[in-house]
Amino acid sequence: MRRVILSAKRVCFIALLLSFPFLINGKSKPVAASASISPVRSGSNLSSSAVAAAEAVILNDSLHLDTKGLNIKALAYALKGFNYLQNKGLLFNKEILSICDFSQSSKNKRLYIIDIENKKLLVNTYVAHGKNSGAEYANSFSNNPNSLKSSLGFYVTRSTYVGGHGLSLKIDGLEKGFNDKANGRNIVVHGSEYVGDKFVAYNNYSGRSFGCPAVPSQESPFVINTIKNGSCLFIYHPTQKYLKQSRIINS
Repeated sequence: MRRVILSAKRVCFIALLLSFPFLINGKSKPVAASASISPVRSGSNLSSSAVAAAEAVILNDSLHLDTKGLNIKALAYALKGFNYLQNKGLLFNKEILSICDFSQSSKNKRLYIIDIENKKLLVNTYVAHGKNSGAEYANSFSNNPNSLKSSLGFYVTRSTYVGGHGLSLKIDGLEKGFNDKANGRNIVVHGSEYVGDKFVAYNNYSGRSFGCPAVPSQESPFVINTIKNGSCLFIYHPTQKYLKQSRIINS
């Protein structure tokens, strides 16, 4: 079996990451890290949080995601949810994981689409947050209709359609109280001219949506066709209410 050898510095980092559920909600105990770890999936004697944290470090080291701005905890949470949804049989596109890291400025390329199976970063681009979630930074989130805010948590992508923004992608929010009203709010992935290099070059921050994770219009066909039909999408922000109450995060 292939093994990944990590430096002492990385071992300490894993040990810190493995403690993150404990630091947040007190439900999980820190797990000691080994100097040599293998890719870990279901069947391991580690907790699901520890598995996800270890996988996050391995994936980050492989793809250098931190150098592209991705928060390592966002990656660990995303992998935990990805594993959970796979085990529940809720994913049909089982290779693709998308992460919107809303802890970052909207001037950053904060959408990451990762081929988990082949360990490839397929897309790293801009993504909008809701108009009422904040200006440059998103800091307020809602599941309520007409809030014009982004909703945190895990989604499963569905089918495409052509609407007012051209090719668009329906997404189902899986977390009651946080994003389960996404369909009723018409929260979809679509392209827009207010997101992207050209817009950011002449504005203080990216344009904002009515709550949709909008992407640059020239990239939207590839983004949508890559993640459509049953892949996992995770919208992250270190909001304590979400991190403490999400059933998927705390499973």
